[in-house]
Amino acid sequence: MAEELETERSDIRDDGRRPPRAVVGSHRIEEEIFGKVFDKNIIKRIWAFVEPYQHKVWLAVAAVLAFTAMQLIIPLIIRYAIDHGMQQGARDNVLLYALAAFLIAILINFVASYAQETLVGNVAEDVLFDIRRAMFTHLQRVSLSFMDKTEVGRLMSRLQGDVNSMQEFLETSVLSVGDITLLIGIVAVMLYLDFGLGLLTLSALPVLFVVRLFWLPKARLSFMAAHETNSIASGALAEAIHGVRAVQGMDRQSVNFMLFDDKAKANLRTHLHAARLAQVMVPIVDTLTGIAMALVIVVGGARVLNQALDVGVMVAFLFYIQRFFDPIRSLTLQYSVMQRAMASGQRLTDVLDVPVDIKDKPDATVLSPDMDGSVEFRDVVFGYNPKHPVLKNVSFRVNPGETVALVGPTGSGKSSCMSLIHRFYDVQQGSVLVGGHDVRDLTQESLGRQIAMVLQEPFLFTGSVLENIRYHKTDATREQVIEAAQAVGAHEFIMRMPEGYDSLLGQRGGNLSLGQRQLISFARALVADAKILVLDEATANIDSYTEMLIQKALVKLLEGRTGLVIAHRLATIREADRIIVLQNGELIESGNHTELMRNEKLYSKLYNLNYASFDDIPDEMIEGGEAPALT
Repeated sequence: MAEELETERSDIRDDGRRPPRAVVGSHRIEEEIFGKVFDKNIIKRIWAFVEPYQHKVWLAVAAVLAFTAMQLIIPLIIRYAIDHGMQQGARDNVLLYALAAFLIAILINFVASYAQETLVGNVAEDVLFDIRRAMFTHLQRVSLSFMDKTEVGRLMSRLQGDVNSMQEFLETSVLSVGDITLLIGIVAVMLYLDFGLGLLTLSALPVLFVVRLFWLPKARLSFMAAHETNSIASGALAEAIHGVRAVQGMDRQSVNFMLFDDKAKANLRTHLHAARLAQVMVPIVDTLTGIAMALVIVVGGARVLNQALDVGVMVAFLFYIQRFFDPIRSLTLQYSVMQRAMASGQRLTDVLDVPVDIKDKPDATVLSPDMDGSVEFRDVVFGYNPKHPVLKNVSFRVNPGETVALVGPTGSGKSSCMSLIHRFYDVQQGSVLVGGHDVRDLTQESLGRQIAMVLQEPFLFTGSVLENIRYHKTDATREQVIEAAQAVGAHEFIMRMPEGYDSLLGQRGGNLSLGQRQLISFARALVADAKILVLDEATANIDSYTEMLIQKALVKLLEGRTGLVIAHRLATIREADRIIVLQNGELIESGNHTELMRNEKLYSKLYNLNYASFDDIPDEMIEGGEAPALT
């Protein structure tokens, strides 16, 4: 997996920026992380999830073996009833004994079948629950560099489709033990009853062996291809659904349908090919069954007529031949299930093997809530591709309670600074300090509790308004939530909703405007009561009136807190205690608005470029948030 991670990092563009993710319009979407090689040891990985329930598995195996034993005994009971029942004087007793034996066998069959179905079903569900939980937990912890490069649809394909394939495998794997035991048992019993007739029945096996020899490699490749095309189609579908507004806005429906149709047809072709290969062995096995029965009837019948073979043995052989090819047919189908499970297991374990780059040290320090809230960059060098740094020897300090704005052209490293403060990534050189501690020496949980972030595109979760506002601090009271919403100006529109704070939000807050979603995210940050507030272009996409509300809320929000702001709006920048200007990943100037304008360097040029025609705008309009953006 280390090699795969290196491949991932090498895919980052030469300019050090993250590459764009694949979209529906792509004609080809390649697997970037997940391997395609068949893993022969995948069973060992899956067994780690089964092991806690192994006592149930062994009970299920015992039940399957008991069921199998009855399948071997029933033809012998028939043979006994026929051969001994034909003898004079013993007929009634023989039939009575045979009937009693049948009843016992049927009872054992019922109990064993019920036990193994119940036990195997419970184990399969428990194991799948553990796998899903392990995958979800791991995906919450993997580095953002992985999530930046992986499509949601592919992950959903693993969490749903591949897990379902594992369920099918787990439910049939125990039955395979019974099928193999039954096959071996039938061979042994047939050879015991009549060695010659048993060899005649087994003469069909070499044909089956040769057929399977050519079938297995093709089937394996076919099943892997079916999973691959399914993953691609799922990724394209998820991308199209998430981007439906952009698709309709650019009138791309017909083009996107054509592109998705290509992927869906490819998925159909591979699944049809896999299905044909999975089923081709069934008619072959059925044909061999008919041939074997015909041989036994012709040869065995002749021997019965010559009184060289008992009728009961002949009848038992016919039963055994039917049962002999049943496990072969079952094992053939189970092999298809196993191949799908192997492909799915490979993909599931590849997700679980994605390395977690950002980990707590064994002796990591818990950041105290009483820390001063300072932030400091010391000679920080950072790049998504270490060979192409985005930040180059950046050093600055944000004092406790100070509000600092980061300004610079697109790609200058502003958002990267914000990500490093929360330790979404680790620096290549230098250090980032929060509260006087290197963030790499702190526990991520305690660091996250002291940093509240408001992003340009707020993400709201399906649930009530109340639950979304206290998402960062789940123990917040209803009164605290209402107070925070009132402070940021969100209370009024929330109360206009059908059920107020208990109103349910649509997916990603789709039933709210962008400004309303942003106000809720501000209320969430206020409820979090963190010492450090990070605003990453939080007012870039909202109207002037909403920004006016937010500007008023910022006074309350930043009170007693350290604020780091990436802002394109004049009002936010002018009110900052200090402005840090970045260009090409380097800090080129720092100071307040008046000082930087006096320096007549980059900040002054950017300001004059954007606001030269707005010199006559009254200060109250600027402070109200009605000025245009600084880029």
